[in-house]
Amino acid sequence: MSEALLEIGRIVGTHGLRGDLKVRLNSGDPEFLLSLSNINLSLPTGEMLQLDISRKVLHKGQVLMRLHGYDNIDLVESMVGGQVLVAEALLPELDADEYYWKQLDGLQVVDRDLGVIGQLQDMFSSSAHDTYVVRGKFGEILIPAVQQFIIGIDLDERTMQVALPEGLVPSAS
Repeated sequence: MSEALLEIGRIVGTHGLRGDLKVRLNSGDPEFLLSLSNINLSLPTGEMLQLDISRKVLHKGQVLMRLHGYDNIDLVESMVGGQVLVAEALLPELDADEYYWKQLDGLQVVDRDLGVIGQLQDMFSSSAHDTYVVRGKFGEILIPAVQQFIIGIDLDERTMQVALPEGLVPSAS
């Protein structure tokens, strides 16, 4: 597996007794994962596996996936917490204002009023929108990834410009 792999989701649990895994996507359209016939997994133990998918279905906003040769809950329980990885070359092209997490991870986040507030260190999805997790001099700040708050992203400069609403960051006094 020498090609570049990107994390597209995490195994967050099991479903039923036949080895189905619950996969929560980092963001984006679940149809991409549903279109794949095989995936790479980085397990919590550090082991890397490349496996064929024998069953996949969308269920309550997550993808339920069964892997070929892993048709029993006892065989898959140790996979919970693992990362679902896909070859970078297989990822679909994005619109001009869309990014993959690999591109955003570690960006310096600069507020128009407060200046540098920290580094972008994590992201999670909710039913409403993605949320960026920034850690820095104000502690942990959760910023909704919506146009109202994200002014711009400069991948060359490795910065994200934001306009945070009053009260989102503790008083700097």
